[in-house]
Amino acid sequence: MGHKVIVFDISVIRNLWESRVKKHKAWQKKEAERLERSALEKIKEEWNFVAECRSKGIPQAVYCKNGFIDTSARLLERIERNSLTRQSDLSKERDKRRSAFVFELSGECWKEFPDSLKEQTHLKEWHINNTLIQFIPAYIELFQAMRILDLPKNQILSLPAEIGRLKNLKELNVSFNHLTSIPPELGDCENLEKLDFSGNLELTELPFELSNLKRVTFVDISANKFSSVPICVLRMSNLQWLDVSNNSLNDLPQDIDRLEELQSFLLYKNKLTYLPYTLLNLKKLTLLVVSGDHLVELPTALCDSSTPLKFVSLMDNPIDNTQRQDGENMMESEQDRQHFDKEFMKAYIEDLKERESVPSYTTKVSFSLQL
Repeated sequence: MGHKVIVFDISVIRNLWESRVKKHKAWQKKEAERLERSALEKIKEEWNFVAECRSKGIPQAVYCKNGFIDTSARLLERIERNSLTRQSDLSKERDKRRSAFVFELSGECWKEFPDSLKEQTHLKEWHINNTLIQFIPAYIELFQAMRILDLPKNQILSLPAEIGRLKNLKELNVSFNHLTSIPPELGDCENLEKLDFSGNLELTELPFELSNLKRVTFVDISANKFSSVPICVLRMSNLQWLDVSNNSLNDLPQDIDRLEELQSFLLYKNKLTYLPYTLLNLKKLTLLVVSGDHLVELPTALCDSSTPLKFVSLMDNPIDNTQRQDGENMMESEQDRQHFDKEFMKAYIEDLKERESVPSYTTKVSFSLQL
C-alpha cells in the first residue's frame, strides 16, 4: 500500500493562521488592559515618573496634587514644555519691564485705538502696523514724553494738528498709509530727526513750516506724487539721507547744494533728463541713485573714480501691471508693489555699502518685478 498524501486547500491554511493571529492579538490587548488596571503596574509607573522628575530637578509640588501623581498624559513632557514656556515668559516679562514705555499694536482686527491708551500718557514709543486704523486721536497731545511714532502700513487718512505739540518727538514713520497732506503744525516738533512719508501714493507737497526742523537727518518721501523737491526739505540743513524715488520729478532745483550734509540721495524712477552741476558742490555725497534711461546730460565728474561717490544708474523697468492667469486673477495693490520695490532697493544699497571694493559707478543695473 503506497504512501498517503494529505492535500490541503491553501485558503484553509491561511484562514487557520489568520484566526490564530487574531486570538493572539486579542490576548495581548486583554493583557495590556489588565496591566493598565494593575495597581502594581501603576505604582511602578509612578515611581519611575517620580525618579525621572527628581533627576531633572522638577519639584514635587508640580507633579503631585492632593497626594496623587498624574502620569496619564505624559505630564513630564508637559511640565518640560511649561518650564520652557515659563522661561520664555520670564524673558518676555523682563523685556516688558524694560519696555514699560512702549506701546505695540498689530493686526487687522484693530480699527481704532483701545480706550485704555489715553490713560498711558507716560508712553515714549508707539509701534502700530498692519491695522485698519484710519485716524490718530487728538489726545495724542497728552503724550509729552513721546519719542517715536512708528505707524507704517495702516489705513491712516490724516494726522491731527495736535501732533505738533509733541516737542520731544524724534522719529515719525507714517509710510504706506493713505495720507494726502501733512499738517503744518508738525513743524513745531523741533527735535524731529527722522521723517518717513513714503508709500502714501497721493502726497504732492509738504508744508513750508517743516523748514523749522533743523535737526532732521533722514527724509523719505518716495512712492508719492511730488513734482519737485519740497522747499522745506531744502531748508533742512542737517539732512544726510534723502529719498525722493518713485515720484514725478522732471528736474532738480539749482540750489540743491544747500544740503551740505547730504550723504545719500535716491532719485530712481522719476523723469529726470539731466542732473545739475551743483550736485558737485555736495562734498559729502557718497551715494547717488538715479534711473538712467531718461538721462541725456550729467556732470562727467560724477563718474570720476577719484571721488568717493558711488553713482548708480538703474535701468528703469516699469512694473508689469497685467494680471497673471493661474486659474484665478492675481494682482497686488500698488502699495504692495511699491513696498516690494523699496525693500529690494534697500537690500541692494546695503549690499553696495558692505562691499569692500565697489566701482565708482554702475552703468546698468536691471531689475524687474514679476507679480
